[in-house]
Amino acid sequence: MQEHTQSPFSRRACAARLRWRTLLAAVLAAPLFAAFADGQTPKAKSPEAAAVVPDAKQSGGEPDGIVQVANLVYAGTKSSQCFSDHFLVKAGKDSAISTSRRFHAVKLSSDDIYEFPMVIMTGEGTFQLSDREREVLRRYVERGGFLLSSAGCSSQEWDRSFRREMAKVFPDHPLQPIDMGHPIFHTVYDIRSLGPKHGQARPLEGISLGGRLGVVYSQDGLNDTQHTQGCCCCGGNEIVNAIEVNVNILAYALAY
Repeated sequence: MQEHTQSPFSRRACAARLRWRTLLAAVLAAPLFAAFADGQTPKAKSPEAAAVVPDAKQSGGEPDGIVQVANLVYAGTKSSQCFSDHFLVKAGKDSAISTSRRFHAVKLSSDDIYEFPMVIMTGEGTFQLSDREREVLRRYVERGGFLLSSAGCSSQEWDRSFRREMAKVFPDHPLQPIDMGHPIFHTVYDIRSLGPKHGQARPLEGISLGGRLGVVYSQDGLNDTQHTQGCCCCGGNEIVNAIEVNVNILAYALAY
């Protein structure tokens, strides 16, 4: 597949630059936006970087200033109904981030993914991405998008499939454990540890490009199934403070 050299958002770059500069300023001004572990102030994206994702019309007719998060449909028709969007409400209450109160379904194979600064990928069982899906995901993250991924019910089959796919999408950027001192744990909330439902929590893992986390993955699960209907963690070791973790991840995705 031929490499694209121009952002798919160039036609609306000016409008996006103004919108996301305003959003970023609101995030960094949030009353509970904590200091990072090293005491340094988080560095904001340049206006040019902030304009890359998203730079498109808002889905569902919502105002431009509302942050929208997508739930990916991938590997054809695979998706999940068991990743709670409750953290979006929490983010609106405890920070200056104005969010849509629900996820928007978007196909990974579609350029519609560029309408969203952060996307969710979760599920159970095995899966395999198409070449088109791998290419879209790679370009999305490289150009400033953020992927939050989680194994539903701590599914070992999904974990193996996800790791295989990330190795194909980002062959030069392997998943690495994220230290609890990383800024992602100290944005809106100061999170000192991950709370497992039972046993010991495994660390979050991430893929960094150019010093910025573009992918965060939980093998245990950040689904927060207690705030979804008809879902449970099915004996998996779900992270019980997932709401706070997910709010922090959203804030990081907007600030970097």
